[in-house]
Amino acid sequence: MPENQTPTPNAAELREAVDAGFPTAVADLSNLVRIPSVSWDGFDPAHVEASAEAVRALAEATGVFEQIEVVQVPYGDAGRLGHPAVIATRAARNGKPTILLYAHHDVQPPGDDEAWESSPFEPTLLGERLHGRGAADDKAGVMAHIGAIRALTEVLGTDLEVGLVLFAEGEEEFGSRSLPEIFRRYRDRIASDVIVVADSGNWDLDTPALTVALRGAVAFNLRVTTLEHANHSGMMGGAVPDAPLAAIQLLATLWNADGSVAVEGLASHDAETPEYGEGKLREESGLLEGASPIGRGEILSRLWYQPSITVTGMDIPDIKNASNTLVPSVRVRISARVAPGQTWQDAYAAIEAHLRAHVPHGAEIAIEDLDTGNPFLVDTSGWAASDALETMAEAYEHDAVEIGAGGSIPFIADLVELFPAAQILITGVEDPDSRPHSPNESVHLPTFRRAILAEALLLARLEGRTL
Repeated sequence: MPENQTPTPNAAELREAVDAGFPTAVADLSNLVRIPSVSWDGFDPAHVEASAEAVRALAEATGVFEQIEVVQVPYGDAGRLGHPAVIATRAARNGKPTILLYAHHDVQPPGDDEAWESSPFEPTLLGERLHGRGAADDKAGVMAHIGAIRALTEVLGTDLEVGLVLFAEGEEEFGSRSLPEIFRRYRDRIASDVIVVADSGNWDLDTPALTVALRGAVAFNLRVTTLEHANHSGMMGGAVPDAPLAAIQLLATLWNADGSVAVEGLASHDAETPEYGEGKLREESGLLEGASPIGRGEILSRLWYQPSITVTGMDIPDIKNASNTLVPSVRVRISARVAPGQTWQDAYAAIEAHLRAHVPHGAEIAIEDLDTGNPFLVDTSGWAASDALETMAEAYEHDAVEIGAGGSIPFIADLVELFPAAQILITGVEDPDSRPHSPNESVHLPTFRRAILAEALLLARLEGRTL
């Protein structure tokens, strides 16, 4: 803790409570990881429902919430039902602030089981890391909130004056598609003075971080079609363009030779970044020795403040089912990140215009299943950010830093529009080796414990603050 910082009241008692309750927090996190709550199409939604019920039970067991509800709402023109979210609330009293604690209980698909060192949905302790899908992103965020509330009530009792809202979403990994409607319907219940989004990470294992910049997102399926039907590749190959040829040539126009984005109209944000060399990039990304980084400018600028475009999937016959055939149509999933300062609408318009202007061989293209979200820059001038940075320093015994993040949390911009006076704090338990969305996802347990303590300390400060 910095020498000139005033300790949080009851800090020693809160630290003891967190330590005493930590084995239970790890056990509860393990139980959540065992639920394969993948929110993507094609996976059983019953698992997401089971995960929501487990979170509801954890919230109820804290004994502090006055109202707890699992909510599902329809969205879109077709009225499709969204995945369940948990909303637990306790009203503020005597002029105390209300804090909203956000996390999500849904997870990414596990991917190739053979790429995992352990079973994706069987929590496995390897060294100081608990492995499993969702162990870091973001069921550890859920349990950081629960663990902090448990420690706070252990020390101060359940008769708190600070207002509490626990919001555990069930489809963040699927684009938070029903979230705007949830916000609209439950606005009064989730209105808060401070919003903690526990879905980011730290600089390293020793250095806590407050995320102050997020890139936006534009993702869609691109269908490329050249033929009415398949053809024998020997009989028609060389004269008739197949869909993979057209798709590959079209996709290649999205990047310059150095890997930087070549789409006119995509903007970058100008901001200083900490020192971060190529060696650290290689260490944290697993970049092969013979492979070179891509892009231009400072590395962290490429990751935080410049746009990027990635092909994350392709529907095309696999090698096992490959025949000597000209494939008539392929489908590609494109994921673009939008630099802070540019809207997703402008970014999408630029990408769509580029694709339509560069279609080769007269192929037909169609864009489907669009997911979007705006980038975000956090205002850290308020008292909540100051309190958060100080309580992180107390918990980690190391000064906290402010960082950007290359990933996206699109709904934060919606929260700001809905609650313009609220102070936003983006925290998390991840570290550079947590590998969210990838095989062998894990959470570093000492970091998890410190994250719980940091949030418990923050809650204690809010309990003592009058607006």
